[in-house]
Amino acid sequence: MSAEHYFTAEPTAPARAAEVEFSVAGHDFRLAAAGGVFSADRLDPGTAVLLRKAELPDEATDGALLDLGCGYGPIAVVLATLAPKATVYAVDVNERALALAERNSQGLKVVTGTPDSVPTDVRFAEIWSNPPIRVGKADLHDLLARWLPRLAPDGVAWLVVGRHLGADSLAQWLVGQGWAVTRHASQKGFRVLRVTPVDNNLSAP
Repeated sequence: MSAEHYFTAEPTAPARAAEVEFSVAGHDFRLAAAGGVFSADRLDPGTAVLLRKAELPDEATDGALLDLGCGYGPIAVVLATLAPKATVYAVDVNERALALAERNSQGLKVVTGTPDSVPTDVRFAEIWSNPPIRVGKADLHDLLARWLPRLAPDGVAWLVVGRHLGADSLAQWLVGQGWAVTRHASQKGFRVLRVTPVDNNLSAP
């Protein structure tokens, strides 16, 4: 499949229906997917590593959480299931993906929408993302520079990046931008990065 799901609001690939099944933290999920969205045939291996290795929220977690580049919604649905008090914002540019994410998150506290639909005053307790590395370094940096400053002062971002796709160089770039970065885990060729503000000045006003 092409990478049009990264760039295109209305993908041209046939909307071939699919279902993706997976388990996280003792919960079984079955989500609708379709052609023209990211990893429509299975849970993406990077996303699987992220959900397995990062510190998942729990019933005590509240506030706003962000699934950045949500696709058909696997991360958002997991977060909203495990943290029912929180509001999860599921953000993507792909309209087909957003429609699927909305369908998959029915009954959960998930708000789906494009990046510009998120209210500017929302600050996130957690940001979760399997970021679109293949858009290119400049666009990826712009994406993270837009959203990471919206972490709450005590917030945390969890990112999963393939080692061969530049996980370590991305971590170095983030440190250079003033973020605290920990290589939290590695598995199956992926690194899970834990990103936090160094101090309160890094949070957007």
